[in-house]
Amino acid sequence: MSIFSFFSIFRKNNKSHWDKIYSAHSSEQLGWHQEYPEISLELIVDTKLGFDAHIIDVGGGSSRLTELLFEKGYHNLTVFDISRQALHAAQQSLAEKAEEIAWIEGDITSYIFDQQYDLWYDRAVFHFLTKADDRLKYLETLNRTLSTNGHFIISTFSPEAPPKCSGLPVVRYTPESLQKEIGSEFELINSRDEFHQTPTGTKQKFTYCHFKRTSG
Repeated sequence: MSIFSFFSIFRKNNKSHWDKIYSAHSSEQLGWHQEYPEISLELIVDTKLGFDAHIIDVGGGSSRLTELLFEKGYHNLTVFDISRQALHAAQQSLAEKAEEIAWIEGDITSYIFDQQYDLWYDRAVFHFLTKADDRLKYLETLNRTLSTNGHFIISTFSPEAPPKCSGLPVVRYTPESLQKEIGSEFELINSRDEFHQTPTGTKQKFTYCHFKRTSG
């Protein structure tokens, strides 16, 4: 089997995993669900970007973040996810509002975007990339796609969080280890911790970091 064939199968299996998760559970049953993503909204508002800023929610799935940003007045919004089921669930929830938002299905480690964004938001995608090569490809996509002086807001499991999520292993980060991974082209502006309680009552500690692009 060629290297290309191996990774094609891996991506297909990864997509199937998430489609199965979203098919089997409502949004409210998912471990990462937040009815009101307070810290995420605060960090986005703190960027001081205008309502016309181009914002992408990477791995947005059926999160309520984009709906709440739309209600606040932001109107250039994109939701990106590897799972078609996740995107469909979000569109169903938003009803007619969904027509005002761009929806993209794809793999963030290989997708080529046709525009740049002022803000790249990622809650719990990067920490699923356990292979260094996948993280490098993710960062290549980020660097290609984020505008000059753009903002990068990312949330991952912290070292105190479980080593797995949804049956998959994760990499846990501190602000310092995220900075090292992302590189000197980004400046750490702010970081926050959050103890997220899942629908089953489990507490997971997340680390949120707001970076700003300084070069590239």
